Amino acid sequence: MGRVKLKFPAGDPLFTTTIPIRIGDINYGNHVGNDAVLSIIHEARMLMLRSKGYTEMNAGGNSLIMADVMIAYKGEGFYGDIFTIKVYAEEITERTFDLLYHISTVGNGASTDIAQAKTGMVCFDYENRKVALMKDELKQFLSGQG
Repeated sequence: MGRVKLKFPAGDPLFTTTIPIRIGDINYGNHVGNDAVLSIIHEARMLMLRSKGYTEMNAGGNSLIMADVMIAYKGEGFYGDIFTIKVYAEEITERTFDLLYHISTVGNGASTDIAQAKTGMVCFDYENRKVALMKDELKQFLSGQG
């Protein structure tokens, strides 16, 4: 079976945040569920946008919609863990970009990789229900210039 493999860009992340794991994030295996990881990267994306005064409905003049997602699970997370999520942007085009998420936690003095993920994001015009061109303000932010 081929596995999802993500390569992260060199350099500093665009954004870093921490998210505590809640009891609702835990599944029957007594660890963070796969659905919770998707929710956690969505929260990290929203926190990143909010740090710039953006929302998914107005990110530097663009609305955003998620076109695809990939998640590679690397380790277990547990109730009470605090995840660190580093967010990177790449593959920035006139209408789309990818966000990469590196999720880890620290326990017993050592960092543990929990998951790596990628969301394919599209600039979207919700009023006309079609893909839109990316505004310069968003492009500069994603490029680390704004």
